[in-house]
Amino acid sequence: MSEIRPDTGARLDLSTVEIDPHVVRLVPREMSRRFCVAAVGREGDTLLLAMEDPFDVIACDTVAANTGYEVKPAPAERDQILSVIDKHYGESIDIEKSIQNIVGVEVETSHDAEIDGEQLSIEPNDAPVIRLVNLILLQAIEEGASDIHIEPGEKGLSVRLRVDGVLREILPPPKRMQWAITSRIKILSRLNIAERRLPQDGSCRVRVLHRVVDIRVSIIPTIYGEKVVMRLLDKSNLKTELEELGFDRSSLATINDAITQPHGMILLTGPTGSGKTTTLYSALMTINSPDKNIMTVEDPVEYELAGINQVRARPEIGLDFAAALRSFLRQDPDVILVGEIRDLETASIAIKASQTGHLVFSTLHTNDAASTIDRLMNIGVEPYLICTSLNLVIAQRLVRRICENCKEPYQPDHALIERFRDVLPDAGDVTFYHGAGCVECSRTGYKGRIALYELFPVTREIKDAVLQGVVGSALRDRALAGGMTPIVAHGMQKVREGVTTLDEVLTVASGAA
Repeated sequence: MSEIRPDTGARLDLSTVEIDPHVVRLVPREMSRRFCVAAVGREGDTLLLAMEDPFDVIACDTVAANTGYEVKPAPAERDQILSVIDKHYGESIDIEKSIQNIVGVEVETSHDAEIDGEQLSIEPNDAPVIRLVNLILLQAIEEGASDIHIEPGEKGLSVRLRVDGVLREILPPPKRMQWAITSRIKILSRLNIAERRLPQDGSCRVRVLHRVVDIRVSIIPTIYGEKVVMRLLDKSNLKTELEELGFDRSSLATINDAITQPHGMILLTGPTGSGKTTTLYSALMTINSPDKNIMTVEDPVEYELAGINQVRARPEIGLDFAAALRSFLRQDPDVILVGEIRDLETASIAIKASQTGHLVFSTLHTNDAASTIDRLMNIGVEPYLICTSLNLVIAQRLVRRICENCKEPYQPDHALIERFRDVLPDAGDVTFYHGAGCVECSRTGYKGRIALYELFPVTREIKDAVLQGVVGSALRDRALAGGMTPIVAHGMQKVREGVTTLDEVLTVASGAA
């Protein structure tokens, strides 16, 4: 790291300055090229930014917002700035050149046979908008994003990626390309490009860098145009081994015991985006074998699993969860997965299946595992049916992992530690870690996520309590007294291991404490 203190009245001669390449790359290449700027020095929390126009406030604010550093502008010659960019990023590149040269994205035909694959092919001489959409997809997939948000504003267009559960803005395309981008995405996902007044949902599949990614598309009209959200389902990132999901040995034994039972029901709870589907798929793949007939009904089918019969729910034509379940029972299934229990009809059929020799998996939306009993009662399920069918409830959340590249010890705020005193009595002996922020994690301090969970086996004692009318917090107290480890306590274990931070556990799991 070089210390550079130029005369504010003179231009910086970059040919005489020793520049740390890691500092240059703190500013994304496309941003450097677009504004003709280069980060050439760092002093504490301040970046020295060589700029052709040091009075360009928009450039300074954009770099500061993207990097998290304060910006100190320094005038420099345009040719020297471009030379620095070329040297430290490889070839000189801007957004337009990226669009023209983008390769590596191939759109495949969808599951719907009526779609003409030739309409979705990409050729080298395709329009720039096609390459721009490909560029956005490539960046999202390379950064491990789960969602892409393309949002119109009054004067601009915003593109944000959700990485590790957090939205992050990337360099936006020009506002003038808004309609063309939306139309291209509609074509890929087989939607009506002429309809701009109503919401639309579609899907497509792309092959990027030898990886197959399924994309679910949702478009909704706003006052400034149509907002597009694309959910990316990357099969290469799907974990199908329970051991890879963060369960300890004792928890794995409990889960394996439940999923190898010949009948009964296993429920997963948690908010949207908490990894429930991944855990369910992993459980199914654990017991998947040629001697089992496994059937699922999902809305939508997120990942295709070999050896498992998967049905997409389509309520608009009468194929909802309940209708699919009724048909499943005539298909001689051994194991059934229902995407979600939303009403009494679905719950009743699922319970009936679990009591007639089938193992049933499903999900609910509750704050914690014990609240599942209350939720089932609220939708009308009788307590005795719950007790005779439910084997195990797993509550789950996702927290971000500390970036291993910039991980360092730190001392959290005393008030934050006090909030967890009950589940972290040994705080004085714990070495806390966080991520300082680096290029690898886009200066967030986090990279990747891990599951926090609590297991709620429906034991004989719990069943007796439910039949006696014990519900709510009293039932949770019974479960904790019986040895259930709450999500927050599991989070504290990950804090002790240096896997995540107190802030993450507070943000994600405090509601389940």
